[in-house]
Amino acid sequence: MSAGGVHVGVLALQGASEPHREAFARLGLAARAVRSPEELEGLTHLVLPGGESTTLHHLLALFGLWEPLAARHRAGTLALFGTCAGAILLARHAGVRPPTLRLLDAEIERNAYGRQVDSFETRLDVPSLDGPAVRVAFIRAPRFAALGPGVEVLARLGDEPVLVRQGHVVAATFHPEITEEDRLHAWIATLLAPPRESP
Repeated sequence: MSAGGVHVGVLALQGASEPHREAFARLGLAARAVRSPEELEGLTHLVLPGGESTTLHHLLALFGLWEPLAARHRAGTLALFGTCAGAILLARHAGVRPPTLRLLDAEIERNAYGRQVDSFETRLDVPSLDGPAVRVAFIRAPRFAALGPGVEVLARLGDEPVLVRQGHVVAATFHPEITEEDRLHAWIATLLAPPRESP
């Protein structure tokens, strides 16, 4: 489950968790499926996958993960990577629902690219990654409506920011896992150095 001190988990309550675990497995990282607070123990990185953001919020609260996850991150001991619904949970939402973790200084809007039928694949230039443009999928994708001053844009689709970073939080409005494009997962595991455990 580790390489160079990196210990990865993928939230596995609902949504597209298995493709993320398969992506890390291809990189030699056996990512842990996380369904309880106890399974956060020892992790340095956690992926919040796509799915249905309101359902994910309810399940995080039901399984007692909401507060421990946020507390671990605020303590500087857990890096987070959210994709699609995971990005919604990390940011601030312009509407009332769902409640979010608010760990990313960004405002996000759900389903900004239309319905399921409007889903599409494309290639993105991500200057942080070596090689050609990254193939990704947008599925009922959200959009970043506003970014705080400490948020770095890592990739855009046209003028729209679609991949952002703030400290130990990275959020993508797309899915990199279902296109078997593993460079972003490799970048997450290496660029986001494992935070030090508190003494």
